[in-house]
Amino acid sequence: MSRIDTTFAALRQKQETALIPFLTAGDPDIATTAKLIRTLAANGADLIELGVPFSDPMADGPTIQAASERALAAGATVTKVLQLVAEVRTDCQVPLVLMGYYNPIFRYGAERFAKDAAAAGVDGLLLVDLPPEEVGEISAVMQAAGIALITLLAPTTPPERMQRLAAAAEGYLYYVSMTGVTGTQKITPADIKAAVENIQGMTDVPVGVGFGISTVEDAKAVGEFADGVVVGSALVKIIAEFAQSEELLPRVGRFIAELKQGLV
Repeated sequence: MSRIDTTFAALRQKQETALIPFLTAGDPDIATTAKLIRTLAANGADLIELGVPFSDPMADGPTIQAASERALAAGATVTKVLQLVAEVRTDCQVPLVLMGYYNPIFRYGAERFAKDAAAAGVDGLLLVDLPPEEVGEISAVMQAAGIALITLLAPTTPPERMQRLAAAAEGYLYYVSMTGVTGTQKITPADIKAAVENIQGMTDVPVGVGFGISTVEDAKAVGEFADGVVVGSALVKIIAEFAQSEELLPRVGRFIAELKQGLV
């Protein structure tokens, strides 16, 4: 079993919902990101989504767009992100999922990326701009490397397509709780409960929910029915605010611990 599968299986036994924080690799710099990953893991993160910075992050709102810009300005690259993963793998076994856009991976080379990512210790890959009909090349090399290609579903996904995607899912399914970009709207958990439960009826793969979850209350409410809760923009805002402060790691640690407490 992969680290992702093992983690979700253990959480199901304990009847806990997975906490999946997102942060952008290289924001404010690679060395600090390594410390942040360890802080997330130490305070209750079950999986971590690590954003690969890109100059045109079309699915992201202003908060994560700005994080990508800061990371790129600080010199973040795909190579450095993979080196970062390899470095934290020396003492951190929390599943790490790279999240981002296809262009940097295409430029890097899909087969080369798969081999290097597997060697570094990457567990999953989520590409927000690559339609399922076009994942052929990347899917094959990821599967060969033992890396789960995470599938996105949205409120606008037609039922037949949703059924097909759910049946082929790996690792976990990421349900985008609303239309639009990250970090710009609030969710109403009751409005998405039926959709998530419908997806859960289509597959044995866990279903995580992201976009619009920014508070402990949001996470707790969604955690009542989802298998995983993704929190991104709210965490990235804390990193942006305290990036140059000794308070950064303590603030992040407290936020993650509070989120996890609501999911136990």
